[in-house]
Amino acid sequence: MKQPNRPVLMPSEVSERVGPFDLFAGWSSRIASRAAFFTICVLLVVVWLPSFFLIHDLDTWQLIINTVTTIITFLMVALLQNSQTRTDQAVQHKLNAIADGLADLMEHIAAGGDRGDLGQDLVELRTAVGIEEHESTSRNGRGRETANGAR
Repeated sequence: MKQPNRPVLMPSEVSERVGPFDLFAGWSSRIASRAAFFTICVLLVVVWLPSFFLIHDLDTWQLIINTVTTIITFLMVALLQNSQTRTDQAVQHKLNAIADGLADLMEHIAAGGDRGDLGQDLVELRTAVGIEEHESTSRNGRGRETANGAR
């Protein structure tokens, strides 16, 4: 359901600027999804296991791994949620372009109209390709400029 106070964004209206946090979250998401990251996590546990012989206190030993894993989990959830949100927004912009293009095509066929609307839809569909590379959670809100410079 469309919200009345928020316009539908088309791919050409998405800002090319991506904030530093979005870039970092994207980089972190790519790293965390690799086997090397999993290997580092396993190594963390392997290094932690024999540390019991140095600490000699079961409660402190468990507290160390619980604290470290909780902090890492907390930070990774925030970063991965940012990446997922940007991906969802990019998919939505692509769907908007496809739906608008199909609606205009159906209207054009039904009415035998001109090709003006179809040309703009073609631009939007081509702009939608690769939009996830410059999707931003902080730069595509209200008050931004559109592709033609209007607010």
